[in-house]
Amino acid sequence: MAWVDVSQYKRFSGDRFQKANLFETDRMFCDIYCFEPGQEQAAHKHQGADKIYYIIEGRALVQIGTDQRELAPGMAAHAGAGEEHAVKNVGAEQLVMLVFMAPHP
Repeated sequence: MAWVDVSQYKRFSGDRFQKANLFETDRMFCDIYCFEPGQEQAAHKHQGADKIYYIIEGRALVQIGTDQRELAPGMAAHAGAGEEHAVKNVGAEQLVMLVFMAPHP
């Protein structure tokens, strides 16, 4: 078993959103994604893997399939295997998300 202080993994770049790995096995991974205002993760899919986004800080516009919702801290979204999904930081502050995917692609 392992423990992490998620706040120690936050990192940001003006060029593009940043990923920091917290946990990884051959069956899953758990990262944090860090976005500056206006940054986004383009729409994409994962065949055979589910993804969960959990908002830690900031506000995100999350697309799952054709549905879009604005999420605030404490809210989460699930993209099933093969579902298109995307994220955009729509707030004026930085966005930090916990991201879990299984099985590991």
